[in-house]
Amino acid sequence: MIENEQKIRLIICDDQTIVCEGLSAILTSVPEVKVVGIAHNGREAINLIPDTRPDLILMDLKMPVMNGIQATKIIKEKYPTVAVLVLTTYDSDEWVIDAIRSGAAGYLLKDTPGEDLIRAIVDTMRGRSHIDPQIAGKLLNMVAHQPNPSTSDRQLLNSLSDREREILQLLGRGLTNSEIAKILFLSEGTTKNYVSAILSKLNFVDRTQAALFAVKVGLSKSE
Repeated sequence: MIENEQKIRLIICDDQTIVCEGLSAILTSVPEVKVVGIAHNGREAINLIPDTRPDLILMDLKMPVMNGIQATKIIKEKYPTVAVLVLTTYDSDEWVIDAIRSGAAGYLLKDTPGEDLIRAIVDTMRGRSHIDPQIAGKLLNMVAHQPNPSTSDRQLLNSLSDREREILQLLGRGLTNSEIAKILFLSEGTTKNYVSAILSKLNFVDRTQAALFAVKVGLSKSE
C-alpha cells in the first residue's frame, strides 16, 4: 500500500472497449487502486477529471477526437498534480518523445505483464518514473548521444544551485524523493521542495522530463 494508505484514484483512457474492460478487471482487484472512470478519448478523460478527482490516468495515445499526446499536455497544464502514465502499442521515437515532452510520467507498452503495470502505477505515485524496458535503452541512447549540450541547455543548468544540480543528477539516475533524501541527509519535505524548484527553473512539468534532461547534459553519470 502507498504511504498514506489511501487508494490511488485512476482513470483508464483507451478507445478500445475490450482494453478498458480488461484493464478495469485487472485493476479492480488491486487493493491499492480504485478505478474511478473510463474514457475512450483524450477529451473524455479531461472532462472526467473534475468529478472523479483522479491521481493518475492510464493513457492510450492514438485515439479519435483527441489523442493521448494532446490530452496529456492539457491535463498537465490544467491539473499538474494528476499523473499520466502512457499505456500504448506505439514504441516509435516520435510517440515516445512527444509523450514525455507533453508531461507523461512514464511510458509502458500494452504487452506489459499485469504485475509490472500495477508496480508502475504504485511507483509512479511514489515519484518514480517508468519507461518500458523495450524502449528505455533506445530513448536514453537517443538523448545521451545528442551533440554536446546547447547554449540554452547550459544556461538552464547554470540557473540551478549546486544542491539543485546534485539533486538533478540523482533524478537522472531514477531515484525517488525518499532515496534522494537518504543519500543527501535531507528530509523528504525539503527534497520535494528542491525538486519543485528544479522543475520550475527548467520549465518542466514533471520529474521524468528533468531526469531525461540530466541524461542529455551528462549530469546523470556517476562521478
